[in-house]
Amino acid sequence: MLSNSLRDRDIASQLHPQTNLSLHEKTGPVVMASGQGVEITDTNGKTYIEGMSGLWCTALGLSESRLAEAATRQMGVLPYYQNFAHRATEPGIQLAETLLEIAPVPMSKVLFQSSGSEANDTAIKLVWYHFAAQGRPEKRKIIGRNRGYHGTSIASASITGLPHLHRDFHLPLPNFLHVTCPHFYREGKPDETEEQFSTRLANELDALIIAEGPDTVAAFFAEPAMGTGGAVMPPKGYFEKIQKVLKKHEVLLIADEVITGFGRTGNWWGCQTFGVEPDMITCAKALTAAYMPLSALLISEPVYQSMKAQSEKIGVFGHGYTYGAHPVACAVANEALRIYEEDGIIAGVAAKGAQLGGLLTPLADHPLVGEVRGTGLMWGIEIVADKVTRAPFDPARAIPAKVQEAAFAQGLVCRALGSAIAIAPPLVIRPDQIDAVHKRFSTALDQIADELGIL
Repeated sequence: MLSNSLRDRDIASQLHPQTNLSLHEKTGPVVMASGQGVEITDTNGKTYIEGMSGLWCTALGLSESRLAEAATRQMGVLPYYQNFAHRATEPGIQLAETLLEIAPVPMSKVLFQSSGSEANDTAIKLVWYHFAAQGRPEKRKIIGRNRGYHGTSIASASITGLPHLHRDFHLPLPNFLHVTCPHFYREGKPDETEEQFSTRLANELDALIIAEGPDTVAAFFAEPAMGTGGAVMPPKGYFEKIQKVLKKHEVLLIADEVITGFGRTGNWWGCQTFGVEPDMITCAKALTAAYMPLSALLISEPVYQSMKAQSEKIGVFGHGYTYGAHPVACAVANEALRIYEEDGIIAGVAAKGAQLGGLLTPLADHPLVGEVRGTGLMWGIEIVADKVTRAPFDPARAIPAKVQEAAFAQGLVCRALGSAIAIAPPLVIRPDQIDAVHKRFSTALDQIADELGIL
């Protein structure tokens, strides 16, 4: 059984993000003890398939010895150094070079942080810095999308389009705007095609920029495929149409690849999968396969030139983090990128994604499921109360959360996100484990449907 001392110590001492704190005092934690491959084992000895890669991040599973060895080697040589004021380390230099080599569009420089939130927060600051250098400091409004997720810092949460990240935090900050979530199943009109839906959303963005004043709008943030918003795939023509609007109004496009980068969608970058050509790219999570905290912001040449001009004018580039370009984290990232390439990990995602999608897609016929969507190893299952009207369940009933808990009881970690369930296993998952994901999730769906009396 779970050690009462661990349970009580956790409740007494630790806060848990994205958790009902009052409920946690009653239920306590599930304490995880060890991991092997794509499986995680708790202190009761029960083993689960980690079907969410932790938080979309453990792309190489939980026991990749090469990453541990890379960290150990670097710790033995130089466990830390900062990169402020003309200092650098070899792992950071190497990682920056590699990221520029594999970037989906030409990029000029890389700036390192420790988390996706920090990377997106930094991108906002550089957007403002860029337009200040151009003599247009009033061009500073930032547009995100409803249900988009970009982090939980004050600024990154302001781009995020999820109400529970705003409520009673006095967010979003002024000058942060949001447009319609590009989820055709939920937001499309009955008489629209996907292409028409994309056109409507592009027109909405155009109208917003014009209403706000193009001289005041600086940037648009978008995940190539939306993660925490429910594993939402962009509709046909969406990014092509959106990018035309942004270019017309000289609005920068920042691609948030924190979840989609490094193989999740079947390519190195989600931008390659969905035809996105950004001015900046943020990435984290699978950059180190989550073995060390690290994020990177890739910056285009025009933005770098603005930064250079401003630092000359002011005398210094006034930004940075203590652990940016941490040599141990960079060493782990360098090894992770080698593994992705040398072991054919990313090249193998297409076949694994086809297998997982082939098993999950027929669940659209299940009485609880309205839509199954995804690509690569990133899938969302929309839970509905009425398949005809597409109406979700009353949120107070927490039906997706009940499906999540039923799957957990079956030995599968998945995640309820709004009215959807997300499944995004490590890229190293085996075919037999993919079969087990489907079996356990299907069993959980049937269990909840039976409890609701609709199976």
